[in-house]
This record gives sequence, C-alpha cells and structure tokens, in this order.
Amino acid sequence: MCSAHDVSSLAGHAKQIHKLVEQMIAQGASVEQITHIITDLNDAITQRVIELVLEQSPVRYPFTWLSFGSEGRGEQTLKTDQDNGILFVPPKGVSTDQVREELLPMARRINEALDQCGFPLCPGNIMASNPDCCLSLEEWRARFSRWVDQGTPEHLLYATIYFDYRVLYGDEQPGIELRDWLTEKVRGNSRFRRQMAANAMRMRPPLGLLRDFVLTSGGEHPHSLDLKTNGVTPFVDAARIYAFACGIGESNTLARLRGAVHCKGGLREADVEAWAEAYNYIQLLRLRNHRRQQEEGKTLSNHVDPDTLNELDRRILKEAFRQARKLQSKVTLEYQL
Repeated sequence: MCSAHDVSSLAGHAKQIHKLVEQMIAQGASVEQITHIITDLNDAITQRVIELVLEQSPVRYPFTWLSFGSEGRGEQTLKTDQDNGILFVPPKGVSTDQVREELLPMARRINEALDQCGFPLCPGNIMASNPDCCLSLEEWRARFSRWVDQGTPEHLLYATIYFDYRVLYGDEQPGIELRDWLTEKVRGNSRFRRQMAANAMRMRPPLGLLRDFVLTSGGEHPHSLDLKTNGVTPFVDAARIYAFACGIGESNTLARLRGAVHCKGGLREADVEAWAEAYNYIQLLRLRNHRRQQEEGKTLSNHVDPDTLNELDRRILKEAFRQARKLQSKVTLEYQL
C-alpha cells in the first residue's frame, strides 16, 4: 500500500480493506482488533495520498494533518467520510494568510484523492480544504477557546467532532501542544463540562420503560435502531467528558474510560470494563450490519431492524443499551443534571 505509485493504485488497495474486515469478522476477531486494523490501514492510505500529492505539487511550508471525529478517535467502521484539517506554525517573516493560501490548493487535491480512495467528501465541509479547517496553532487555540468560553449549542456540537483529533501526518509537536493546552482549558472550566454533559444526555439509548427497544417510526429507516447515534455515541460523549475532567490527553473512547479509572475520584474498573464490553458489542453489530448491507448491495447505514437479529443478539444488545444508561446516569448524578 505504501508503495502505490498513484492514487488509482491506492484506491485499489483501499477496496481490499472491506474484504479483510469480512474475513476478520468471520474468524471471530475482537472488535478492538478489527477497528485497530481499519484505523492503521486508513491511516496508511491517507499518509500515502499526502505523499503522492506532495510529490506532484510540493509546498514550501510544513504542516500537520489532523483527523477529527471517529477517525481521530481511531474508531472507524466501514461507513465513514472525511473529517480532517491542517495545523501549521507560520515561519518567521511569513504571514498566516500566506501559508494558508499555499496550503489550501494542496489540501483540496488531498481531499479529492481521498474521495477517490473511498473516503467520501464531508457533507458538512469539515475538511482541510475549507479555510476554517486550515489554521495556525494560534488560530486553532483562539477557535477552541471561543467554543469553551461561550459554549453555545453550535460550539458544543463542534466540540464533539473537533476535540477528538489525532495527528496523521507531519510534525506531531504542534498537535501535542494544542492537545495539552485544550485539555487544561476544558479541565479548568466546569461550566463548559456541565454543558457538554447536558448536551450528551440528548442521545439516549433506545430502551423503553418496559426494557424493550424504542424503534424509529418513519423516515428513511423505519422500524430500526440507530446503532451509532443512540448506541455508541452515549459512550463516546461520556468518555470525552471524563477525559477532560481528569486531564487525560487521549482521543480514543476506551482509552479515555480506562484512563479515568486512575483519576482521583474517577471510575470503577469493573464498571469501565462492563461499559467497554457493551460498547464493543454495539460496534461489532455495526460492522456486521455494514458487511450484510454491502453483500446485499445496499447503501451502508448504522440502522438495524432488531427483528433481523437472533434472540441472543437481541438480549445482549438490550444489556449493552442498559450499560449505556448506567453510564449516563453516573454523568447525570455527577453534574447534577
């Protein structure tokens, strides 16, 4: 993959990822192993795309390529689009706008090449080719600081995407510096963390009072469960809050939860492992669902009809949702929501 000489060849390699995931699922690999492999391969594709673009169109200024959202957390499944950005430090005597003006055309070529490799362009334009996502270190700090200090609903939404970032290419030091600063900034702002907690409670696990599934009633996916929005998101959001409260500079959900065990007044290890198993099970169902949709020639989605699950899967999924409820209840109690 790293030896691909052009984007077309790299796109051919990218298609093999789906086949590899199918084999791993069939062989009973753990979901953490599967997502780790997906992350490593997607990282390698992105890094090679950047190298190929730079070989054809070199730029004078160094930059750091960032991934956001699920890619930033290292939790991608087979259904994903691009969430990325650029971080740079202008050389002495060069303005921020001069650096950005040179980097943006390169970023556009990288985004388009990634699209050819099976990573669709982000509908919300959270991509490095967007000037709002191609910022200097000081600009990223100012942007993040405004979100934390003001905490509007829009800022809270942005935080769930941008605050889960990871360096994919270039000098890691500016990314580390930004992460350390952001972690301390949010840790020291209890009001913003409480706002994050209140916002996180909007995504409830789909269980009714009688502990049966609450299904969608209409729309594009009737009679279904959204395994992403109502399944994994409650774990992701809670883990982010605990990570910032404990000063943990991780972006991965399970690493955040496990790190919070060692925080003063943090989480119980037994609880975290139960939440990890529940989270992993929902992720596994997402992967299995994507594989089935792919085999049937359907558009990949995170919706599943519980009637298509066997009785054991249904019972385990209900327990996984109950664990998500437990985690949310703890957040609610701690932040007095």
